Amino acid sequence: MNTVQNQTPFDRPMFFVGGDWIGPSTDERHVALEAATEEPIGIAAMAGPADIDAAVAAARAALESGPWARSTAAERAEAMRRFADAWDKRADLATTLVSRENGMPIALSRQTNGLGPAGHLRRNADLVENFPLEALRPSTRGATIVRREPVGVVAAITPWNFPLGLALSKLAPALAAGCTVVLKPSPETALDSYLLADAAMEAGLPAGVLNIVLADREAGAYLVSHPGVDKVAFTGSTAAGRAIGAECGRLIRRCTLELGGKSASIVLDDADLDTFVAGLDGASFMNNGQTCTLQSRILAPRSRYDEIVEAVADFASGLVVGDPLDPATTCGPMASKAHQERVLGYIEAARASSARLITGGGRPAGHDRGWFVEPTVFADVDNSDRLAREEVFGPVLAIIAYDDEADAVRIANDSDYGLAGSVWTQDEARGIDVARRMRTGTIGVNYYAIDFNSPFGGLKASGIGREYGPEGLSSYLDYKSIYTSADHLPA
Repeated sequence: MNTVQNQTPFDRPMFFVGGDWIGPSTDERHVALEAATEEPIGIAAMAGPADIDAAVAAARAALESGPWARSTAAERAEAMRRFADAWDKRADLATTLVSRENGMPIALSRQTNGLGPAGHLRRNADLVENFPLEALRPSTRGATIVRREPVGVVAAITPWNFPLGLALSKLAPALAAGCTVVLKPSPETALDSYLLADAAMEAGLPAGVLNIVLADREAGAYLVSHPGVDKVAFTGSTAAGRAIGAECGRLIRRCTLELGGKSASIVLDDADLDTFVAGLDGASFMNNGQTCTLQSRILAPRSRYDEIVEAVADFASGLVVGDPLDPATTCGPMASKAHQERVLGYIEAARASSARLITGGGRPAGHDRGWFVEPTVFADVDNSDRLAREEVFGPVLAIIAYDDEADAVRIANDSDYGLAGSVWTQDEARGIDVARRMRTGTIGVNYYAIDFNSPFGGLKASGIGREYGPEGLSSYLDYKSIYTSADHLPA
């Protein structure tokens, strides 16, 4: 973080609070650097406690006394559709900006950061219009009206790897439920979230419903513990999630935590290797490996071990490393120098172990600028090795041998995490049976792709709560029971 004088078209020197742009209370600035070139893109103001106070106060006022407080589900749905329409005009800019910030290949950025936000808004708008927010039940003394009401002010804290898609995974259901939001994006992607503010203003979203303040971890912790916040929705590391969960537990405050993973991909002995290899990009290498659902442990049967190792290595070595804005690129840089060094540190530690390096293993030749890491595959990894236990969050895979199906399930479940996974087999019924025995929140059979109409989230150290679908909307609602006379019951 630095103070700079030069300005670019992407500079964001103010915060979006109460429906308007306000100046920061501090002179601290973050310089956003392009992942592929290490050149400055723009600067953004960093929030202090006073800025967090202002954002929470604006959200609280909109919740309690603004037009949003009196809005119906249909009115919120209509506002969200206007928001989505306004976002569509900014989708191309958002796509490119995120790829410059975090190195995401442009085709993936178009889906997750360009088109994704509007999709989340429209899906949740449709969902809330058909979601029963009030129901009548007979009771022993008469009748009970069971209401679902907004949980309140939501602190949405989002990471840098899928910054806009993950912001809307929280913002869209919160808005649909009638909540108001303070969004704190990650400094590593400091600039793109403010495009949401531009779209919200064009859509006429009421003042204070959405507030955006960029902040570091210290100010983020202040937001988590703020007395004006009713719920925290967080996506990020397990270490940070533990701290947030502990604070929310102390405060008896609701939270949804979508955390890390070290997921397993089980290749059964009857798997079709062409199908498996075709799914590696989405399951095990998505977004340069900077994906929480990454299946970075490949479990291979000893009877087919060598051919699976060869197939994975061939795929990894065939990835095109380069400029994320080039449509031909399939593996861009890491999001920051610090993260590049972290990933390279895991590779060096694995090289010093008994694991066998098959391909990759360092910084790719010809990429002296930018935070690039070669797609890397290690074979002969033991599930007790650090490479198999900890989340690398980069393009680094560990291949582990297993004896039989029961052994594969045991190894897959022998993890602190439980977020994702996949099973590869020509017998889908067999694959589903294996999937049912794996302790994980989501799992694919012969492919892995998140379904936004179904619940997503993790077990164990991978998190608490669920996002997406009606379950995701429900997490932003509280229940109230109103005891009444039987006169309200149908005749």
